[in-house]
Amino acid sequence: MTIKRTDSSDTDFQNLVKLLDADLAIRNGEDHAFYDQFNKIDAIKNCIIVYIDATPAACGAFKPFEEDTVEIKRMYTHPDFRKKGLATAIVDELEVWASEKGYTKAVLESSLEQNEALSVYEKSGYERIPNYGQYIGIDKSVCYKKIL
Repeated sequence: MTIKRTDSSDTDFQNLVKLLDADLAIRNGEDHAFYDQFNKIDAIKNCIIVYIDATPAACGAFKPFEEDTVEIKRMYTHPDFRKKGLATAIVDELEVWASEKGYTKAVLESSLEQNEALSVYEKSGYERIPNYGQYIGIDKSVCYKKIL
């Protein structure tokens, strides 16, 4: 496993995000357009790609949320590489990178339909919080926070 720090201009990151968006369109159904508006990647400066034998297998990113807080975004593992700990490795690396940049907290939003993602976040020490920002009042959303 090789972890690469990059930004959203990286073609491998963009291709993994296309697969993520296709998966989310199925999972979120008619709610996909609502979520999609908050997931643009044109200006994300902190992205990670995990490679397995030179194949892009998983990705994740963070963006500034508040002065001391980042928001974890665009987490995805290709189906061929799931259940190998890649998502946990991405979360760990994103947290290290955010800490190196002076951030002390991380938040994230996921969907109740993404049980595997929720499990990763909870095992990584994220605690459920009331939905924030645009996710307030959205029943399918679940939000988390962690002190880094």
